[in-house]
Amino acid sequence: MGSEVIVIPIIFGVLFGIYYLFISARNKERLALIEKGADASIFYGKDRKVTPMWKVIIINLALLCMGIGIGIFIAAIMNYNLGVDEDVAYPGTIFLMAGIGLFAGFYFTKKLNSDA
Repeated sequence: MGSEVIVIPIIFGVLFGIYYLFISARNKERLALIEKGADASIFYGKDRKVTPMWKVIIINLALLCMGIGIGIFIAAIMNYNLGVDEDVAYPGTIFLMAGIGLFAGFYFTKKLNSDA
């Protein structure tokens, strides 16, 4: 009963710690640039071509969902036609195909960044 009370603050503490480390590291990096005399505008430069984040998220999410769908389909074929145990076929193929989908999304994202 007491473990539920402890888990929620730990989750929020970890999220806050990650956010705090991200902000403080970014601040220290920028201060070091200013101390060296470099211009901090490199973080906001318009000369860099960057793919919008929403495109990356949509591509990866679409390929993840397609991989999960194909994994379920292949697992059903393995279960009914090949007689593979259902407890093995479904999780194995779903995770395998989802991973392949995310891997393909990584390469598509890399291609988008090189084209932009």
